[in-house]
Amino acid sequence: MGFNKIKKNPFVLQSLKTMFLRIIGVVTLFGFSLFLTHNYDPKIIGQFDFIQKILLVLSSICVLGTDQSILYFAGILKSTNETEKLKAIYQKIISLILLLSLVVFILFFFFGKSLIHFFFNDNNTYTLVLKAVVILFFYSLTLLNTETIRALGRDYMAELFRNIFKYVTVIFGAIVLFYYHQEDYLVDTFLIGFVALSIITTIIIFWLFKKQKGDSTLPNDTNHFSYSFIAHKSYPMAISNVAIFLMMTLDVVFLKKFKGDEIVAYYSIAMKLVSILFLINNAVFISVSLKTAQQFTDNNKVALLNTMKQSSRLIFVLTVPIVALVCFYSEGILHFFGPNYIQAKQALLILMAGQLVASLFGITTIYLNMTGRQRIFQMVLILAVFLNFILNFILIPKYSLTGAAIAFVSSLLFWNIITAFIIYKKDKLLIIMH
Repeated sequence: MGFNKIKKNPFVLQSLKTMFLRIIGVVTLFGFSLFLTHNYDPKIIGQFDFIQKILLVLSSICVLGTDQSILYFAGILKSTNETEKLKAIYQKIISLILLLSLVVFILFFFFGKSLIHFFFNDNNTYTLVLKAVVILFFYSLTLLNTETIRALGRDYMAELFRNIFKYVTVIFGAIVLFYYHQEDYLVDTFLIGFVALSIITTIIIFWLFKKQKGDSTLPNDTNHFSYSFIAHKSYPMAISNVAIFLMMTLDVVFLKKFKGDEIVAYYSIAMKLVSILFLINNAVFISVSLKTAQQFTDNNKVALLNTMKQSSRLIFVLTVPIVALVCFYSEGILHFFGPNYIQAKQALLILMAGQLVASLFGITTIYLNMTGRQRIFQMVLILAVFLNFILNFILIPKYSLTGAAIAFVSSLLFWNIITAFIIYKKDKLLIIMH
C-alpha cells in the first residue's frame, strides 16, 4: 500500500527520484576520491580540492544568483503562459555572466599576482588560480545551464549534469593521466572539462527552446525583464551563496597557506564525508520550502510550527545514525582512503559533532528565506564569514586540521543559533527540536 501511495503522488515520486540521483552523485564522488587518494600524490589532490573551492566562490560572484532566479522567472512565465520568453531572459543572463567574468579576469590580471604572492608567497598558486579565472566563464555557464535545463522541465537531466556528468571528464582524464604518468595535469583536465560541459549544455538548452511552441516572440516582449530587473532579483541570492561558499573555502585557503597542499587533501576527505549530512538537509529543505512559505502567508502558525518541528525531527533522526557510524569507525573509514588520511580523524569527529548539533535547529535557513527575511539571513551569514575568517587565521597555524574544523563548526552553530533566536523574537516560534 505504501508503494502504491508513492506511485500515485507525483511530488513524492519525483523527490525520491531526485534523491536517488543525488545519492548516485555522492557515490560517484566518493569512488573518484578513492581512486585519487590511492593513486595520486596528496599534494596534487590538495591543489585539485583548492581550485574547486576557489571556483565555487568566483562563480557565485559571476553567476550572481541567476542559476536560482532563472527558476523564479520560469515560474512567472509559466503562470502567464509565456514560457517562450525565457529564451531572451537566458540570453541576457549569459551576457551578464560574461561581463562579470571579464571584470574578474581584468581585476585578477592587474592585482592577482601581487595579492597571491603576498598571501601565499608561492608562484605556483598564482598559476593555479589564473587557470581557474581563464575558465571561469565556462564553469559559470555550466552552473547556469544546469538550472536552466531544470527550468525547462527536464529535472532528471539537470540532476544528471549536476551530480554525475560534471565528474565524467575529470574521472576519465584522471585515469588517462595516471596510465601515462602525467598526474600533474589533473587540475588542467578538470578545468578543460567545463569548456566541453558548457558547450554541450548550451546546445541542449537551445534544442529545448526550439521545441517550445510560439518561439516567435518579439524582442520587445521581454522589456519587463531588463538587465537591471534580472540583476535586482538575482543578487540577493548571490550574497547568500558567496557567504556560504566563503565559509566552505576559507579553511582550505588558510590550510594551504600555513600547512600545504597535502593537509588540504586530508581535510577535504573529512568534508566530503560530512557532505552526506548536507544531502539530508537539502532533501528536507526541498520538500518543505513551498509549504513553509504558504503557511506563513496564510498566517497559520499552528501548521507552521508543526512543519518546523517535524522537519527538525526528521533531519535529526536521519543525521544521528550517520554521525554515530562515522564517529565509531572514523579511523577505519579514513584509512580506507589511505593511511595518511587518518590525520583528519579529530577534524572529522568535530565536524560530525557540529553537524549533529546544527541538525537540532532544523530549517532556520529555509524559514527566513521563505518568509521574506532574506536580508536578515544575509547579514547573519556575513557576520558568520567574518567569524570564520578570524577563527581560521588564529586556529589553523596552531592546530592545523583540528583548528579548521573548530572554525567551520563555530561559524555553522553561530548562524544557526542567531537565526533561531531571531525567529523566536519575531514570530514567537521555537524552532530548535525539543
